[in-house]
This record gives sequence, C-alpha cells and structure tokens, in this order.
Amino acid sequence: MKEWRRRGGSVVATFEQQEAAVVRGLVSQVEDMLTARAEDAPQDELAELTGIRTGPSEGPDDPVLGRLLPDFHKLDPDNPSKEDLDSAAALRSLHEPELLDAKVGVARQVLGTLPPDGGDIRLTFEEADAWLSALNDVRLALGTALDVTDDLPDELPESDPRAPHLGVYHWLTWVQDTLVRALTE
Repeated sequence: MKEWRRRGGSVVATFEQQEAAVVRGLVSQVEDMLTARAEDAPQDELAELTGIRTGPSEGPDDPVLGRLLPDFHKLDPDNPSKEDLDSAAALRSLHEPELLDAKVGVARQVLGTLPPDGGDIRLTFEEADAWLSALNDVRLALGTALDVTDDLPDELPESDPRAPHLGVYHWLTWVQDTLVRALTE
C-alpha cells in the first residue's frame, strides 16, 4: 500500500490483497467481540417500553474489551469508594450500548468500503473518519493483546511470538497516520 492521498473531496489508497485481508480480518475480530458484548447485555423490560436501552453495569473481564470499553467514571485504583463504583456502574449501563453501536458501525463501514481482494479505495471524509475510529479500535485491541507499552522496543527478536503481530501493529499505525495526514492536507 502506498500512503493515503487527498483527491478533491475524498481520500484514496490502493490496498494489496494481503493488506486488505489483514485489515478485514482484524476489523472483523473487533466487530465480533463488540457484537458479542452487545448481545450479552441484560434485557430490560423498561427498555422495551421506553426504547432506552441499558447495558451491563460491570466492565468486561477480557482486557482487550476493557481497553475498548473503558470505565466512564475514573476510579481510585487502590481504594474505590462505593459511591464511585455505583457511579461507574450507572454510567456504563447508560452509555455502553451507544458506544458499542458506534464502534460496530465504524467497523462495518470499513468492511463495506474495503474490497475483500484489495484494490482502489476512495473514501468521503465521513467514511475516512469511520476508518480512523475503526483503525484506532484495532490498534487498541492489538496493542493490549501484545502488551504494547512505551518500554517495548520497536522490533522484537524473531523468537518472540509477538514479533510478526508487532509488525502489523506498526503498519496499522502508519496506515492511520497517513490517513490523518491526507485529511489534514
């Protein structure tokens, strides 16, 4: 892939087949995780009557999902008060369904605009924003799974099983960066 370029009122790029397969596979995995979380949400009779959905009051156990769906209220990690825990639970219950909808929506936009076999892509600025959000979610998920920190070297020894995945993480960072640059030209 060459970097994203701005062409009039759109941004364009060409993805090789393997690149498209990587992006589609990772975006699909994130979408599947988020969809499963949404489907596991409690069913509320009041929500059926009012149309106001509620989500789970507890954060995900999976660290990757936890990174994608962080707490809506900052807790003291050493000694959270009952009031703070209650606030965090209430805010999660109220806002997580909308966050899930937004994240699943941008993932589906990427899957709908990225040809399965690669090729030319032309995105409106709105579609490009969806791509940025979805790429960010994929990078957060992959970074969490790989335990990417400031201390992690840019390259890992070939013997480290994370090495090829870290290369994908860096490539996705580049894809996202060139898209931002194209949008801000």
